[in-house]
Amino acid sequence: MSLPGFTRPSFTRLKAMIVKEIWALIRDPKTRIVLVLPPLIQLLIFTFATTLDVKNVDIGVLDRSNGAHAAELVQRVAGSPQFRDIVRLDSDAALKRAIDDQKVIAALVIEPDFDARISAGKSATLGIVLDGRKSNAAQLMAGYVSRIAAEYGAELRPSMAQRLGGSSITNWYNPSLDYMWFTLPSLVAIIVSVSGISITSQSIARERELGTFDQLMVSPLRVHEILIAMAIPPMLVGFLNGTVYLLVAKFVFGVPFTGSYLLFFLALFVYMLSLAGIGLLVSAASKTQQQAFLGSFIATVPIMLLSGYASPIDNMPHWLQIITYADPIRYFLIIVQGLFLKTMPASVVFAQTWPLLVIACVSLGAAAWLFRARME
Repeated sequence: MSLPGFTRPSFTRLKAMIVKEIWALIRDPKTRIVLVLPPLIQLLIFTFATTLDVKNVDIGVLDRSNGAHAAELVQRVAGSPQFRDIVRLDSDAALKRAIDDQKVIAALVIEPDFDARISAGKSATLGIVLDGRKSNAAQLMAGYVSRIAAEYGAELRPSMAQRLGGSSITNWYNPSLDYMWFTLPSLVAIIVSVSGISITSQSIARERELGTFDQLMVSPLRVHEILIAMAIPPMLVGFLNGTVYLLVAKFVFGVPFTGSYLLFFLALFVYMLSLAGIGLLVSAASKTQQQAFLGSFIATVPIMLLSGYASPIDNMPHWLQIITYADPIRYFLIIVQGLFLKTMPASVVFAQTWPLLVIACVSLGAAAWLFRARME
């Protein structure tokens, strides 16, 4: 005795529908290239473009002291790999023009009594003028200059450094503070989400636009069979892209993968399922592929911004933090970063996976309801 909906003919119909959707996706050679090449290019570009490190920037110096200590400090700033050139400034007006014209992001101001106070064994202060229009980069530059000045001060007065005591800094999970180690795992989640939602959102809309939607209505296929068949090809593409990104991150860029590959692909499957649900929901609500494309864009941008990739979720308003619990990227970001760098155990992975499963069930259920409503 067989269960209704799960008889052999049901699986035969499902297989035929899946094959049909795969052929619709890959029959055009240009489409096959688009499925893999642009995401790979995005991965390579975003890896170097989306970084918070500040390098190869110019810094202004207004040296009113013109002493040996001031010259030594400027030489140390010039020798730092974060800075490209030292822009010499001769007045406050020149400093203002350099900041206004964005020739420099920051300017170091050395007061006239700088050398005299250091020679007398007294403490001396430095001024740093920052361009608030580039607040993040300016604050990082201020940190670089402050660290250089502190190291120079410790060399000049070792007794004071000994009284304060030394400090031992250990950077867990990313010893060299290589920002690429954080960026690449995150991009696995971000780029897979873009391709997953955009491809899935075209499925139902494509049937409507091509005039084959009515044929699906009169076919023996059931709603769940149609939706499953439309979700599987984008999920396969997502699996392919996720595997390629994993290999590129590890073997090309040298980002370590310390966790379990089994847990990674299990979480990736549930993640792609949740993305497929969102894409199908967008597609069911769209009448044309153009509407579906715009709908996928409207859905993708907010979930990317609310994922915690661009800015920490803890920094968002409380009401916005509540909304992020419905964001699938939020959970998968934690998983991929943990599996790459922290040897995340299975219990923690599952704690982040079950919300993805809930999102998948809700979105797929909503897509099925809307699809059935449109059929009627």
